[in-house]
Amino acid sequence: MFIRDIFKQKKPVLSFEVFPPKEEDGLDAVLGAVKEMSALPIDYMSVTYGAGGSNSKSTAKIAAYLKDNLSVPSLAHLTCVANTKDAVKSTLAEYKKMGIENILALRGDKPRDHIGQLFPGYKYASELVEDIKKYGDFCVGGACYPECHPDSDSLDADIENLKIKVDAGVDFLVTQMFFDNDKFYAFRDRCVKKGINIPINPGIMPLTKAQQIQRMAILSGGSSMPAKFLRIISKYQDNPEALKQAGIAYAVEQIIDLLSNDADGIHIYTMNRPEIAEKIVGVVNNLF
Repeated sequence: MFIRDIFKQKKPVLSFEVFPPKEEDGLDAVLGAVKEMSALPIDYMSVTYGAGGSNSKSTAKIAAYLKDNLSVPSLAHLTCVANTKDAVKSTLAEYKKMGIENILALRGDKPRDHIGQLFPGYKYASELVEDIKKYGDFCVGGACYPECHPDSDSLDADIENLKIKVDAGVDFLVTQMFFDNDKFYAFRDRCVKKGINIPINPGIMPLTKAQQIQRMAILSGGSSMPAKFLRIISKYQDNPEALKQAGIAYAVEQIIDLLSNDADGIHIYTMNRPEIAEKIVGVVNNLF
């Protein structure tokens, strides 16, 4: 099922993101986690690609497993980084053969120890979107940054580029994680003024481990952390269980506020942890 049609049929939409294992022998554990999460009332599940496509084979396997075995629409990631046009066509052919209908088109993260040209086929995600749309009937999602992509000169310039990507054929957007809902609302208003009228699914990552803090700052593209969020880190970083509970509570507060302000959906970065997803959804389930 096309995700664009899910957004047309209901609001809000609930989705999870999972990532493939670093090694092939870890696939069964990920499939087990995915199966657990599929029992929750989700509308689709997103599967990341890995830096430079390092986990692309597992991405396809997980996405197909969701669709074929669990009846959950899947969103397979595809990136520009270190990807030639021929390699992208090969991946698209594989996705089509496996019945994968939804693709999240991304510029992507630079692989560690990468040697060679970083963008041999595509420099921008908008170029990748164009080729995906030319290749076949895929529903295409795109990424966006409520507080500006770290490589953009300004938020205005970033939204200009986002409009180019949307016009290239993006059907819906998923935001990078953020911790201040007011930043998201301001971004959403800017998008509307720019003529970006497709669904925007806000991404939420619960803080559950002290080791996440630095990683979250990097992944969020430098999103601002409100005083309340910083107090949680300061107070509980040496108390793992308290930090986990406080982090989940903060994420739940964000989600309730977002849904109260007509967010198109909620996209939860689950870190492949079914128990975290279950606790969050258990509190907000009646809002979907």
